[in-house]
Amino acid sequence: MQTYRLSLFVLIITVLTFSFNLPVYGQSASNPFVIMIDPGHGGRDTGTPGTGRYKATEKDIALDVSLALGKMINEKLSNVKVVYTRDKDVFPTLNGRAIAANKKDVDLFISIHCNAQPGKKGTAYGSETFVLGTTKNKQNLEVAKRENSVMALEENTEVYKEFNSSSPEFLLGLELAQEAYLDHSIKLARFIEDEFQITAKRRSRGVKQNIFYVLAYTYMPSVLVELGFLTHKKEEDFLNSKHGKNLMTKSLFIAVEKYLKYLNINAKETVAFVEDKEVEQVSNHIEFKVQIAASSKAIETKAYNFKGLNKISRIKEGSLYKYFYGSTTNYEVTKQLEEEARNKGYGSSFVVAFKDGKKIPLIEALKTMAN
Repeated sequence: MQTYRLSLFVLIITVLTFSFNLPVYGQSASNPFVIMIDPGHGGRDTGTPGTGRYKATEKDIALDVSLALGKMINEKLSNVKVVYTRDKDVFPTLNGRAIAANKKDVDLFISIHCNAQPGKKGTAYGSETFVLGTTKNKQNLEVAKRENSVMALEENTEVYKEFNSSSPEFLLGLELAQEAYLDHSIKLARFIEDEFQITAKRRSRGVKQNIFYVLAYTYMPSVLVELGFLTHKKEEDFLNSKHGKNLMTKSLFIAVEKYLKYLNINAKETVAFVEDKEVEQVSNHIEFKVQIAASSKAIETKAYNFKGLNKISRIKEGSLYKYFYGSTTNYEVTKQLEEEARNKGYGSSFVVAFKDGKKIPLIEALKTMAN
């Protein structure tokens, strides 16, 4: 029992540390907002073959829509960068997809798939978008089982030995690691399902939660999209058609655009993290801090919780607690503090400005100081 408790403690500390290293909301004007698109399956992993009436399988449709979505984002949204887990018919491992997303400092992860109904009925149809979470729904569990089953095709299955969706301590660890991202994942998922109904005129089966490996180990807002059921003949025809793929791509693009606007990121001009649209002109007292993390948990602002960094402050905004390093009225000093935070491992740190205790856009603060 003592060993069990120690293992659970180590798991919780590990995921908390990881989540603090990768804040969700850090987006500076000089860095692009990075979206990773993950076409499901690939190579020897075909995904569902559908009814068998088409040569194309799930992997082909997922790739076509993914590449079209990435192209549309690159063409229409400035300062947004698209990367892929695969851009051709190859077989990246589940673990490899998650590692790639975390290493590339991705801000948003979208995994694209097609669904299948077990058995020969073929009556189920409609889109579904999943975020990470537990479920007891039998149909949802079948979807997760099918999408996670690719592990069996991989040469090194040892990396998945800790992935145990029936373990309470494992689920607790995931919940702690992912909670800072869940609200935004759900927001994007809702935008996607809404657009499938509005733009593509498709049936939406809703936003759901489930245990998918690629969602569990990608440390940023993440969704897994099921475009529709290839086991339903009419839906299979639609998803294999150029018209159908175009409509689903357009729906996904509009949803992503809405998500960026929800974050107050003006993707058509420059991507910058801005929270307050209006700035009250009361005084010129400007204060700069470095935001290093965001979480729904109130963590004690002690140095041992932040890799030895002192002078940590915390404010609550909505359902999130945001953590800041340092405080100065000198912008150049703040840049030094930002470098210190990055050297400690907070690679997504960024400078935030306050005026009379209220957060304001950084550009507005710099303009005020210049006057």
